[in-house]
Amino acid sequence: MTETTLEPKITLEPKITLDQKIQDAQQLIAAELAKPGLACVTSSFQTECVVLVHLVRAVRPNIPVLFLETGYHFPETIAYRDQVSKDWNLNLINLEARQSVADQEAQFGILNKTEPNKCCQLRKVEPLFGGLANYDIWFTALRREQSPTRANLQPVEAFKLPIGKSLEKVSPLAMWTNQDVWGYLSRHNIAALPLYDQGYTSIGCQPCTALPFDPNNPRSGRWQGKEKLECGIHIQAE
Repeated sequence: MTETTLEPKITLEPKITLDQKIQDAQQLIAAELAKPGLACVTSSFQTECVVLVHLVRAVRPNIPVLFLETGYHFPETIAYRDQVSKDWNLNLINLEARQSVADQEAQFGILNKTEPNKCCQLRKVEPLFGGLANYDIWFTALRREQSPTRANLQPVEAFKLPIGKSLEKVSPLAMWTNQDVWGYLSRHNIAALPLYDQGYTSIGCQPCTALPFDPNNPRSGRWQGKEKLECGIHIQAE
């Protein structure tokens, strides 16, 4: 008798469509906003951030939109922020560091060149964590695809601030791809920050943002040449 060798059966997971991802995001946002407590959304006005603000405002138009005004942004970013804020009537809250750029540079020198971690701590982390202390639910536009440090991102996670307060950190776009993000913008005729037309794929402060050197890593232009992947605002307090 001849033995028959059965080939292993490969089951492919069904591809989740953009329509389904939008629906899932809408349901998560609605469920979170139905909970007691104050909610906010942070936005750098990059593509995914604009998508998230658009989705959240469909449920709560006056939700506070927190923007980190570091003093080092591209002029294009500030102009785009102001235009979107005007067009959408955003409840925009600009969070600033305790020191001006001039005062910080007078005291420490150009930290974004010598100590970028300290610069991010002073101009991003401290202002954001101070601002978040007023809220219970924090919507972010983080996506797993963005960075190896975000590969295990969950749509809802607990986040503890240095003051000891815990809040819910909600990432409705966690499973979205870059293609999904641009597809959503196209569907809703939302213009993106013009810097993308120049080849930028991840946009932060101007001194620490360059064109990507790795086409497979959209964030490869951030802090280029330095061993740094995150500014620190998404890192839990010890």
